[in-house]
Amino acid sequence: MSDLPTGNAAIGQSGGPTAVINQSLVGVVEGLQKGLVASGTVKQILGMRHGVRGIAKDGGDLVDLTAMPAKTLDVIAQTPSAALGSTRDKPDEEYCAQILHGCRQNNIRYFFYIGGNDSADTCRIVNEKAAEAGYEMRCFHVPKTIDNDLKENDHTPGFASAARFVTLAHMGDALDNASLGGIKINVVMGRQAGFLTAAASLARGCRETDKDAAKRPAPHLIYVPEVPFVMDHFLQDVDRVYSALGRCQIAVSEGIRDADGNEIGPQLMRSGEVDAHGNVQLSGSGALGDGLADAVKKALTPTGGKAPRVRADTFGYLQRCWPATSSIDALEARGVGRHAAKLAADGHAGASITIIRTSNVPGDYRSEFGRADLSAVARHARHMPEDFSDDGNNISAIFYDYCHPLVGELPTFGKL
Repeated sequence: MSDLPTGNAAIGQSGGPTAVINQSLVGVVEGLQKGLVASGTVKQILGMRHGVRGIAKDGGDLVDLTAMPAKTLDVIAQTPSAALGSTRDKPDEEYCAQILHGCRQNNIRYFFYIGGNDSADTCRIVNEKAAEAGYEMRCFHVPKTIDNDLKENDHTPGFASAARFVTLAHMGDALDNASLGGIKINVVMGRQAGFLTAAASLARGCRETDKDAAKRPAPHLIYVPEVPFVMDHFLQDVDRVYSALGRCQIAVSEGIRDADGNEIGPQLMRSGEVDAHGNVQLSGSGALGDGLADAVKKALTPTGGKAPRVRADTFGYLQRCWPATSSIDALEARGVGRHAAKLAADGHAGASITIIRTSNVPGDYRSEFGRADLSAVARHARHMPEDFSDDGNNISAIFYDYCHPLVGELPTFGKL
């Protein structure tokens, strides 16, 4: 390891927290402790408070993780949300120059950032700036996102646990809907990609479903951003199911959009609150669900008659850090962190860690970890494949086969 730079390592967490993001944090720490710290190459492991803010601000806001005991790390790993705190900052060239300045001040030679494609882009820019400045530093992106939209990956840490929450929530909600009847709309996270909303299909407990939505187990209708949303078709779909069953459960992505690519949510909102990146706030608002519910009531209320019972729930942040995780998700999240530390010890100059599925045989799911260039992941969004959707309002058996091993065993309910 004589050719490896000697110095400190920095680790940060970015973007929306997940139920298993701390598994990745601990995986990196464990990997470094057993590798580069043990060899004397890394002197300190420093956790950045609130992502890159912790290294970019004057004086830094860092916590020493170097000698943290294994028992403490295990407890942190099983704790949802970001133990170091996160950030929504989207660093530009100037901000990344400040990050590099902080790294030089703290003799950071190994930089690990856990997050989505914006985090990969931060690693890429910092890596390039370090090279331009002649400062030897290795940058590694550790994947994380419940949206499951990172390129080069079969799936991403955080997704499986959120998908399990969405599945179980729809299972329970379907029983509620069947007990009292009416129309229920559930808005699920996913601005660009529909993977998480599609996970609601696992609540049916079967991979094959009828073309007739009224003959499917609930959720009867599922809408994702990759399939253009047509309001008239949506209302007709709901009417057919409700007329046949006296109830209808619907899963809809917060990012559904029309044929021109315009998001439906903002069109139904009375106000346009935006997030830190200038995007209209969707997850923090019930406007999409309320707007769809209003449209259904108006369309399905007979002249002079009574409006159907329509309710909408926006799952929002509940999906991200629910403490009942997928066991596969927890293992893989820890694994990508360890693999990042291994690549650093093996002399890689930088990479984005990837998950590759190697077996999907029922009862014998397996995966391995790989690497991709930072530029292949940075700022790119992955969308749900076309064959995961079916008939515009349904999810295919192909998606069921893809997602079910990740979510894990589901409960079985009785019926009278």
